[in-house]
Amino acid sequence: MNKDIARMGTISAAEVKKLRDRTGMQMGKCKEALEKANGDMELAIEFIRRENLGIQAKLAEREATEGRIAVFIDPAVGAGGIVELRCETAPVAKTDQFIQLATDLARQVALRSPATPEELLSQPFVDGTGLAVRDRVSEIVGMMREKMVIQRLARMDGTLGGYVHHDGSLGVLLQVEGTPTDPQVLRDVCMHIAALNPAAALRENVSQTQVDKEMEIARAQAQEQGKGKPANIIEKIAEGRLQAWLKQNILNDQPFVKDETKTVGEYLKQAGCRLVTFVRYKVGEVVS
Repeated sequence: MNKDIARMGTISAAEVKKLRDRTGMQMGKCKEALEKANGDMELAIEFIRRENLGIQAKLAEREATEGRIAVFIDPAVGAGGIVELRCETAPVAKTDQFIQLATDLARQVALRSPATPEELLSQPFVDGTGLAVRDRVSEIVGMMREKMVIQRLARMDGTLGGYVHHDGSLGVLLQVEGTPTDPQVLRDVCMHIAALNPAAALRENVSQTQVDKEMEIARAQAQEQGKGKPANIIEKIAEGRLQAWLKQNILNDQPFVKDETKTVGEYLKQAGCRLVTFVRYKVGEVVS
């Protein structure tokens, strides 16, 4: 009898389970790959990777509008990452495998500092398996049969706080200077950011183009409101409207949602720290 044929009939359940543990693929797929590889574990893994890459290529033209935001912070090294990982359908976005992948990618961003999704995909995965991030993503694509896209990412160093909404649709990564007296302070500010969606952290972060645009709007409103009033009065009304816009839209100046008697900046100062910056991602939002 041909030795290869004989070998195909002797694939054990233990070997199939071992391949499943290494790849995360279904038992049937693992058995099939081992049979094709005549029991060679490494060759079977290669077969699975090639098949997964083929599946990715076939799915490339599909739309990926669902997904999840993941945040990872490592206090020991003072680094954090936030990632938007997209897929095609809400049920897949809720699976344990997809949630774990998103978290793993955020960890990769925090610990390996990729500047772009493309650079992230090409990096060796931090879990030490020797796989590239691209291979890890393709494994989950192969399991779920859906297109998956790392839409965007960001990384921060220092004293950080994070928050992800319970359904993963929205997440925040926050950076401050100083050490807060209570770690809950940073989570509370992250939840404030999630709820109010400020335009910027600090006034100096707002571009002059944006300020000019808001001033133009404020001036037009002031002219309508103050018909017949002198130009200098109109300008003062417009300036007042601009300042009101800044207070409503700049995180540091916004009244804190849990205590509107103080601004977010005052709340953080009271806790022993100062606002630096933040990133807020929502799944599916269009970013210019």
